[in-house]
Amino acid sequence: MGSIVNDRKYWLGFSLVPEIGPKRLSQLLKWFGDLALAWTASETSLFETGLDRQPVENLLRVRRQLNLDAEMAKVEKAGARLLTLADDDYPPLLRKIPDAPTVLYVRGHLTPADDQALSIVGTRRATGYGRDAAHHFAKELAAQGITIVSGLAQGIDSAAHRGALDGGGRTLAVLGCGIDRVYPPDNQKLADDILRHGAIISEFPVGTPPEARNFPRRNRIISGLTLGVLVVEAPEKSGALITTTTAAEQGREVFAVPGNIFNPMSGGTNRLIQDGAKLVMHIEDILSELNITHQNMQTGVMTERIVPTNDTEKSLLQLLGADPIHIDDLTRQCGLPVSIVNSTLTILELKGLARMVGHMQYCLIHTRE
Repeated sequence: MGSIVNDRKYWLGFSLVPEIGPKRLSQLLKWFGDLALAWTASETSLFETGLDRQPVENLLRVRRQLNLDAEMAKVEKAGARLLTLADDDYPPLLRKIPDAPTVLYVRGHLTPADDQALSIVGTRRATGYGRDAAHHFAKELAAQGITIVSGLAQGIDSAAHRGALDGGGRTLAVLGCGIDRVYPPDNQKLADDILRHGAIISEFPVGTPPEARNFPRRNRIISGLTLGVLVVEAPEKSGALITTTTAAEQGREVFAVPGNIFNPMSGGTNRLIQDGAKLVMHIEDILSELNITHQNMQTGVMTERIVPTNDTEKSLLQLLGADPIHIDDLTRQCGLPVSIVNSTLTILELKGLARMVGHMQYCLIHTRE
């Protein structure tokens, strides 16, 4: 299909016909040799291709109702372009999934560098720990040339996009609505920043509202664009876990950041680890699994640039040294609840500033200046 170039408006038209996806579209192309001929074919000719009655009736109905030139004008007005399965720059990883979108609406720019991508997903109701972890991993991976893909939602998605941008890298946002909308509206500035360093993508027609039924389909694109999925923080029944299911079906790697066992926001991620997802504490855990080599300096040098971001991290770093200290002693000395100390130590581990050695004992990885 990739070698056949047809008028884009017919690709757009067929993408709006229920029950005509990539396989049936390929069937029509083989029969007619041209999508324009397939679009205007008689009912009898369509049945001769072997299509069942329902998709034929759907096509006849849609083409009566649709003005293809007007639909293409909507795409142009939205500042987007239409990318079809026939285009050479259609994302190659996404093309390989069984139910690849017939067309993609794209704002911004896709590049060959986006073939090396990782998706980062998680709950909209993220904790400070979750947001920090998502931002940290996205920033460090983006600095290694990995494109970060997420869904522009509040919480983990937003932190991942922002982390990639702060790391000087690229990020792609996949929408569960039309390309002409930003959802949630509060993320308009983030969307604008993404367009300067990546792209916003949707398979839904211009004007489609952000309905709940759209997001599971959106999630298969998030995983389909990438080599693997990292779940940072998600409760047991989070929609983010749908992405891991589609990722596994697509043959993608699934990673998870461990969370506080007492926090329900971490129930889904911890369960994923129990079920075989790779536990991630450092970006090396991801890079090694995906067989991606470092493009920057050694991690030990990179961590020198990482600094504590709040008073809790600062106070714990002042108590840590080269010799291991038990978490109970840290809790007594800093006067903070053990849950806060535990989550902050995990963040410091993710940043490469602290390390657990032995049973619940921690020390600094390197000496601070």
